[in-house]
Amino acid sequence: MDHLNEQLKTLRLGHAAQALEQQREQLSTYAELSFEERLGLLLECELLNRDQTKIQRLKRQAKLRLNAQASQLIYKEGRGLMRAKMSELLTSSYLHKHQNILITGPTGAGKTYVACAIAEQACERQYTVRYYRLSRLLDDLSSGKLDGSYQKQLLALSKKALLIIDDWGMEKLNQEQASHLLEVLEDRYQESSTIVISQLPVKEWYNMIGNATIADALLDRLIHNGHRIELGGESMRKLAQSDHLG
Repeated sequence: MDHLNEQLKTLRLGHAAQALEQQREQLSTYAELSFEERLGLLLECELLNRDQTKIQRLKRQAKLRLNAQASQLIYKEGRGLMRAKMSELLTSSYLHKHQNILITGPTGAGKTYVACAIAEQACERQYTVRYYRLSRLLDDLSSGKLDGSYQKQLLALSKKALLIIDDWGMEKLNQEQASHLLEVLEDRYQESSTIVISQLPVKEWYNMIGNATIADALLDRLIHNGHRIELGGESMRKLAQSDHLG
């Protein structure tokens, strides 16, 4: 038995080895099962645990700002969050179609929470995800230009099935920043999906980009075939605080 366990671990079937030990300890439970049935249970345990391990790794690598759960989303009247739309997005069907999601609304509206809840579901379906605040993304790309890692960064970003860009529109972009962002979105256009989170309404995004030509190209790649979620109503932060105090 020890030799068999070692062989399973050598083959990187550690979960199956644990399941085999469980079968051995609870022999009366499994005694009436055929060899094929018991083997099937071992392999099923291995596959299920591998999936869970991968999902947890994807969530860590996503670096999401919030641990958001779809079940905790608030569909309050006047908020602008529609159940039908969210039901569609939470299936991750937009990823198959390489569509973007544009989430706008005032401070405290819960924009980032909605985006992270959508991203969590993408991870559950084993898609690669990465969250960035726009300023951090631009800083990293600028540093990449200086140290020679720029092309490697662009390649890594292009391979993410879902890229989340938060705090869009906090500051006006200069020519270099706009060019870097266009490079990122050009690689992703019709190949993968991007979620953009902004306090600014979409109609005001054009003015945040210094170069008109780049602005046209950027917004065309983002807005084309994109889903829009426009949040409003009472601040979710204030609501959470009042619930806590109450």
